[in-house]
Amino acid sequence: MEIKEIIENKKHYLPLLLLADEQEDMIDLYLSRGTMYVLNDGGLKGECVVTDEGDGILEIKNLAV
Repeated sequence: MEIKEIIENKKHYLPLLLLADEQEDMIDLYLSRGTMYVLNDGGLKGECVVTDEGDGILEIKNLAV
């Protein structure tokens, strides 16, 4: 099992992102400023996008498995 941070080409994972957020224009609002992680375990199993909202607050914007 491997969890990897995705720095570039985050839109490559759009089909999985759309499972958690059905509107691509909404995904575009946070994807570039969020930190994205993917889980691989014999294939892509999940993804998570976390944003820093300031004042020590982190928010999970997208989570799909």
